[in-house]
Amino acid sequence: MVKHFRVGLDEKYEIAEKWFLDDLEMIDGKEADADNPWFDMHFKKVYSWEAYSCASKYAFARTLNKLNEMYLQKDLKIVNFDFTYINSDSIWASNNGDCLVLLRICFYASNLLCLSLCPLPV
Repeated sequence: MVKHFRVGLDEKYEIAEKWFLDDLEMIDGKEADADNPWFDMHFKKVYSWEAYSCASKYAFARTLNKLNEMYLQKDLKIVNFDFTYINSDSIWASNNGDCLVLLRICFYASNLLCLSLCPLPV
């Protein structure tokens, strides 16, 4: 955990606490069906966090999941998240972030609209 503060025009960062990924037992997204930036990280103690946005909460969870898969391969519990956005093998997952997901949804929606407006041959 890093503390951010300003001294005049300068920005300063100070490491307040740090944890090992190996000590992380669970990430609880609190609500999978709501646009909620709050989540809990379970170490020996439970820490509640608020992300900048729901998208950044999911990006953080994806990053922790990928780091776990690459280096630890342990059973990291990720609960109360929509797993279509967490798993890297999902059609909605991307390395380019949530903008690519939005572009894919718009592409599929425009295809459906075009198909619905096309006249059927008789």
